Amino acid sequence: MLTYTLVTDGRSDAALLPILTWLLCEHGITEVQAQWADLQRAGLPRHPSLTDRLRAALELYPCDILFIHRDAERELRQQRIAEIEHALADIPTHLRVAREICVVPVRMTEAWLLFDEAAIKQAAGNRQSQERLDLPPLRKLEDVPNPKQILHNCLRRASGLRGRRLDQFPVHERVRRLAELIEDFSPLRELPAFQALDQNVRRVVVTAGW
Repeated sequence: MLTYTLVTDGRSDAALLPILTWLLCEHGITEVQAQWADLQRAGLPRHPSLTDRLRAALELYPCDILFIHRDAERELRQQRIAEIEHALADIPTHLRVAREICVVPVRMTEAWLLFDEAAIKQAAGNRQSQERLDLPPLRKLEDVPNPKQILHNCLRRASGLRGRRLDQFPVHERVRRLAELIEDFSPLRELPAFQALDQNVRRVVVTAGW
C-alpha cells in the first residue's frame, strides 16, 4: 500500500486527489491510500507560510510521497515550483520524505476538470440535461482566465435548477464529486502542466522501483 499526502492552497483543491490517484494507477501503483492534509487544527499561525504548512502536513500525515499544490494563477509555473522548492529547503531533514512532487495547474485546479461534459452533468445531479455547456477547447484550458468561475457556472447550468433552489446549489461539493466521477484523465496529457506532473509521477515510481 502506497500512501501519499496532498498539501493544497485551499480546501476546494482536494479535488486533485482522484487525479493523483489515477496517475499513480496509470504507472502501476494499484494500492493507494490518499490523504488530504487538513491543517485547520494544526495550531498554525494566522497566516502560515508554505514551510509552516508543509512541516505540519509531514508531522500529521506521514506518507511515501508528498504532493505540494500551488495554482499558477497569474504567475509562471516555474516560479511556483521555485517557491515550493524554497519552502521545502527550510523543512528539517528528519521530517522530509524522499519523494516530493509539485502539482502546479495552469491556471488553477478547476482547469483540469473542464473537459468531461457528461461527468459535469452527472455531478450536477442532472445526467439527462440537454444543456450545451460550451466547454473551452481542451488545448486552450491553460489559457482560460478564470476556470473556477466557468466550471461553477457549468455545474449550475447543468443542474437545471432555478431561483432559490439554484441559490442553495452546493457547487463546491459538486466540484469534488465531479473529480470522483471522471474515470479517465488521459485527455489532459495534451496540456503542458499536466504532462509535467505525469512525467514526474512516472519518474518517482520508476526511481523508487515500485
